[in-house]
Amino acid sequence: MSTTRSALIIGGGIAGPVAATALHKAGIHAHVYEAYSGPSEGIGSGLALAPNGVAALDLIGAGDAVREIALPVAQMRLRVGGREHVMPVLADQPPLMAVDRGELHRALHDHAVAAGVAFSYGKRLSHVDEHPDGVTAHFTDGSTATADVLVGADGIRSTVRGLIDPAAPGPDYTGMLGFGAMVECDLDLPDDTMVFAFGTNAYYLYWKLADGRAVWGANLPSKQYLSLTEARALPAEHWLRVLRETYAPDSPGGEFARRTTAENLEIAGALHIMPPVPHWYRDRIVLVGDSVHAPSNSSGQGASLAIESAVQLARCLRDIPAPTEAFAKYEQLRRNRVEGIAARAAKINHSKTPGPFARRVMNAVMPLMVKTVMNPEKTMGAERRYRIDWDAPVRAESVTAAP
Repeated sequence: MSTTRSALIIGGGIAGPVAATALHKAGIHAHVYEAYSGPSEGIGSGLALAPNGVAALDLIGAGDAVREIALPVAQMRLRVGGREHVMPVLADQPPLMAVDRGELHRALHDHAVAAGVAFSYGKRLSHVDEHPDGVTAHFTDGSTATADVLVGADGIRSTVRGLIDPAAPGPDYTGMLGFGAMVECDLDLPDDTMVFAFGTNAYYLYWKLADGRAVWGANLPSKQYLSLTEARALPAEHWLRVLRETYAPDSPGGEFARRTTAENLEIAGALHIMPPVPHWYRDRIVLVGDSVHAPSNSSGQGASLAIESAVQLARCLRDIPAPTEAFAKYEQLRRNRVEGIAARAAKINHSKTPGPFARRVMNAVMPLMVKTVMNPEKTMGAERRYRIDWDAPVRAESVTAAP
């Protein structure tokens, strides 16, 4: 029987509320502490949840709430220059769910609150004291909180990761800045289709909402690294000029850029990918979500992997008596999967800015690529069919806790 009865969750984005709700379901009291002054809405733009991620949400009863705010994406196309190629899909899997990140945060927060999870805001973690029977978190406002374990769900710039291992690697920059917007645009595209476009100068993707508006996301190449805060410190008008110049040769990318306004532009800043993190936990402290594994947005799995890991962590703490042994089992269940997906996505990043010759070659060989290297059965079958058995007991056999 587990000895864990309470948990402090640092971070209220995606992994935090899911971990707290899953722990509550497992009989462990969880309290979420968020550094922002309120729910973390409006951070980033749209994202896609894969079937495996939605299935994990179903285990904590949040799947339907997310389906209500999401757009099913059953078909995908690849646009290279002016040519489109229909991509094969996994016929036995539900569609992707395209959702606004802010709305997803809100839905997961509200579901957690309804389940009995408490949230505290304006709580930026400064340091942690560990003792034989628990852990105490100290926040910059002078307050403290104590529980049996502490879960770091504080994102790619994780404070908790540095507390576990001061030598832990930070995120790598992909060389691209992220932007997004919803625009009024007469787009000849089925409502359930997402298009991945290799433009003349930069990559972008888009889909159409049921009300006729289009959602688009831009991956803007940039040698200069700009964090979310740094990118948003520049006037929106500056970014609109850059986006319009970059995507001017493309259709419909140029039209999207022209119709984007300062009011509806979402600025995400630098896009990252996490290198392998050597230490996922220490004693009574553990990492979950982007703080420990953040594949680039090319994977289509970032949010889904965070959700899966949060649920698996709760299962391990539910069934394994000692927290350190539970954390070791959790890492064993997750590391190979998340690092394999991150490696696949890293390869895709290198192909996002092909030149004119490369685009001609891509169009010429695309029919063959669709049947071979881009066959979804080979590239994404196992990823999207992954399912967690919540009721199956987790056993610590063959697991050695890390020093």
